[in-house]
Amino acid sequence: FCRGFESLPLRSYLQQKIVINSKEKKSIALLHCKKKALAEKKAAADKKAAAEKKALAEKKAAADKKAAADKKAQAEKKSQARKKVNSPTQVNSQQKRDSRTELLTVSVSLNTGKIVSIASIGILASAILVSAMVFIAG
Repeated sequence: FCRGFESLPLRSYLQQKIVINSKEKKSIALLHCKKKALAEKKAAADKKAAAEKKALAEKKAAADKKAAADKKAQAEKKSQARKKVNSPTQVNSQQKRDSRTELLTVSVSLNTGKIVSIASIGILASAILVSAMVFIAG
């Protein structure tokens, strides 16, 4: 039984001067207790739902705050990277490089096989000419 079961429902019966027996008293008290217990359960459930909703809202706010901070940090990082790329020394060297005019480009490649064959032909020809001069002079 609930405490103070005589209080509310029984008073209304007493005010109407209705005579009730002890069985009816118990049933009225039980109904009152059940209503009170249901109201308490509902209040507890509402309180729990409100707490969960508040916790969820706080989590979402924290996540949004973190995302905004990350976004801000990333934007700051990008701006610092741009500042590094566009430093004055790099810009000046690039301008100097672009301003130079290229008059002539010479590309040299050596084929050693051709050089050896020409040198050997020259040596052979000189040997033949020297021997011919010795034969004629002699």
